[in-house]
Amino acid sequence: MAGALENIKILDLSRVLAGPYCTMILGDLGAEVIKVEAPGGSDETRKWGPPFQNGVSAYYLCANRNKKSITLDLKSEKGHEAIKELVRESDVIINNFKTGTMQRLGLDYETLADINPGIVYCSITGFGETGPYKDMPGYDFIIQAMSGLMSITGDSESGPKKVGVAITDILTGLYACIGIQGALLERTQSGKGQKLDLSLYDSAVSALVNVGSNYLMAGKIPEALGNQHANIVPYQTFDTKDGQMVIAVGNDHQFQRLCNILEKPEYASDERFRTNPDRVASRDDLIPLLQKAFVTKSTAYWQEKCHENNIPCGPIQTIDEVANDPQLNERNMFVDASHPTAGDIRMIGSPLKFSRTPANVRRHPPDAGEHTNDILEQLGLTQSNN
Repeated sequence: MAGALENIKILDLSRVLAGPYCTMILGDLGAEVIKVEAPGGSDETRKWGPPFQNGVSAYYLCANRNKKSITLDLKSEKGHEAIKELVRESDVIINNFKTGTMQRLGLDYETLADINPGIVYCSITGFGETGPYKDMPGYDFIIQAMSGLMSITGDSESGPKKVGVAITDILTGLYACIGIQGALLERTQSGKGQKLDLSLYDSAVSALVNVGSNYLMAGKIPEALGNQHANIVPYQTFDTKDGQMVIAVGNDHQFQRLCNILEKPEYASDERFRTNPDRVASRDDLIPLLQKAFVTKSTAYWQEKCHENNIPCGPIQTIDEVANDPQLNERNMFVDASHPTAGDIRMIGSPLKFSRTPANVRRHPPDAGEHTNDILEQLGLTQSNN
């Protein structure tokens, strides 16, 4: 079955994570994606490891399926010629070079739009192409620190903590994917392409959501609450007799049911805890009382009771438990593929479930330059020209 973006062609000059993650999603949706690297392969993630499988990095594999690979010297005349020929027949070009690099290469938006007025040109940088930080390099860890995300992650004892994955890269990749599809949709009306200027910094700040809004409204600098929620109580981890679990009580009715299964119905009628704003104000009084009850029984016991009473809860699973979760496997969230160098590989699947145009894995993450000859021949060029 055809993918939703089957007739869209993407020219991907990005590397590492934000850009490749975006183009992988577009590729999962059926777009033809051509990944462009320097001769020998210039995506740094090819060498990020261990683990490696037959010399292929697990990191590289996570964001590069459903792509073809071509290697070109963008500083050479022939490399330029090949890129411009590819732009002529592409719908989208995406890069994450430092601000000014594409201009120095002669591949800026204005130049490429002259070749193809319908091109959607997506630039991803650390801080954007305008403003006093535009020339600064941006890495996820730095962006997490500067954006405020680290200041609200962790607690008073741990100090600021980063998220366990490169979350600002992922967020920016998702925003880029949304923006590209929006620009393609608008193009169906105007017939014109446009430039998208995306930054990790902007994307990270947008992810402050309610915590950022709390500050903008109240002017109070948010605290790092660890596994607690700034606006909802109880919404956190609790120790049980044999481990830990998460309880996420989103309304007063759920809290009443929670008090009942804890055999503490009086908590629900206590003036300090009757409504969520009351519970937020009296957090320090309520949480020790709930914790004292939770520690008397096992995680499995409380999960069963919560499920029976429609109280949101969940165990804290390790990655091996996630990989064997029957729910995820039923929904094809882990997929197998054959790679010409790595051999048999397993990858995380797409969360996008379409009824008619399913997202799927059609191509393994390519070796560097795996499709160079084929692509250049289609352009009427040869490997020796580049």
